[in-house]
Amino acid sequence: MKSPRAIRFFTKLSIAIVALSAVSWVGLGAITNSIKRTDAFANLDDRPSKPTSAVNYLIVGSDSREGLTREEQRRLRTGSTKVAAGKRSDTILLVHISKNRDRASIVSIPRDSYALIPSWTDAQGKVHSETHSKINSAFAWGGAPLLIQTLESMSDLRIDHYIEVDFTGFVRIVDALGGVEICTNRAIYDPKSHIDLEAGRHTLDGIDALKYVRARSFDGTSDIGRMKRQQQFISTILREVTSAGVLLNPVKMTKLLNSAFDSVITDQNLDRNDLLTLGKQLRSLSAKNVTTLTVPLKYYNYNKNGVTAAVLWDPTLAGDLFLRLKEDRPLLDEVKPSPSASPSDSSDGSATEPGEIEPTYIDKFGTQKASDNPCKGFQ
Repeated sequence: MKSPRAIRFFTKLSIAIVALSAVSWVGLGAITNSIKRTDAFANLDDRPSKPTSAVNYLIVGSDSREGLTREEQRRLRTGSTKVAAGKRSDTILLVHISKNRDRASIVSIPRDSYALIPSWTDAQGKVHSETHSKINSAFAWGGAPLLIQTLESMSDLRIDHYIEVDFTGFVRIVDALGGVEICTNRAIYDPKSHIDLEAGRHTLDGIDALKYVRARSFDGTSDIGRMKRQQQFISTILREVTSAGVLLNPVKMTKLLNSAFDSVITDQNLDRNDLLTLGKQLRSLSAKNVTTLTVPLKYYNYNKNGVTAAVLWDPTLAGDLFLRLKEDRPLLDEVKPSPSASPSDSSDGSATEPGEIEPTYIDKFGTQKASDNPCKGFQ
C-alpha cells in the first residue's frame, strides 16, 4: 500500500464533479481553454459498443504533489515531489449519467482490483506483454489509455470522458466552497492519514478533508470502508456545489471554477458544451436520484498469478451491474445480494458465496445505537 493511499481517486472525483457541475454560466470559454488535456483514448480500438446516449465519466485521483505549498505538504504529511515523484492512482470512480439525465450512479472501483492488464508500450518504446496485476498498475504503467482499456475489457462498458484530479485540486476545491461538513458517529484517529476527529459534526477545510478521505486504518475496514466514506463525501460536495449558495454567488463560483480547472486534466474531447450540459444536468438532480456503490466483490484477499492481497470482483453481480449501466437501467435495489452474503477473505475463493459491498454512508458506521448516534438527522 502506498502512503498517500486513500484519496487519490475518490478525492479526485469530488473535485472533478465539483468542477463540472459548477460550470453553468460564468466565464466558461476562457476557463475551459486553460484546462490541461491528455489523449486518454490514444490507440484504443475494439472498444465496447454504446447502445444508449447515457454518458460514462471515468474520474481518477492522482497522488501527484505538484502545486502543493510547503505548508500544505507539512500539514498533510504527504511528502514532497522529491520523495514521491510521478503519479499513481489509488481511487477510481465511474460516474454514469442516464440518457434522460435524470439519474446518476457513482461506482467506486477498488484500486486493488485483480485485473488482466493488456499489452502496452512504455515511454522508451518497449512492448510489454499482457499480465495480471492490480488495476491501479494500469494507470502507473500506461496512464489514462491503459487504465481505460483495462476497465473497458473488464466491464464491457464504454468510457466517454476522462477526468483526473490531483491533491492540489481537491484541497483548493474544498477551500473554495468554504469547507465541507461531515458527520461521523464514532471518533476517528488514523495515524497514517494524520486525522483526529471526535464523534459528531465537523466542517473540514481542504487539508483536513483530504486527510479524512485518505483515512483507512482506524476501523478495520481498510480500503472498503474508505471508499464508502469517499462516496458519502462526494455526495455532500455534489449537494454543496449545486446549491443556490454557490450557483448564485458569482464570487464563490469563479473561485471554485478557477480552483478546479487549475488542477484538472481531461480528455481532448471534453469541450465547453459538454461541461455546460453536465453542469445543468447535475444541478437538476435530487439526492435521491444519485446512487453510490462499490463494484460487487467476491474476495477481499485474493492471491493468484503472482498478485497478492488483491480484491476480486464477483463475476455474477459485477457483470449484472455493468450490464445495467450499459443498458442504462436503474441500479438501486437491483444489484443487491441477500443479507447473509458477503465477500470472502479467502485467497483461493473455495466454497464462498459471492457478495456485494453495500452502499453505506458515514452515519451508519460504528456501533452506537440509533438513539446515541450523534449523526442522527444529518444529511
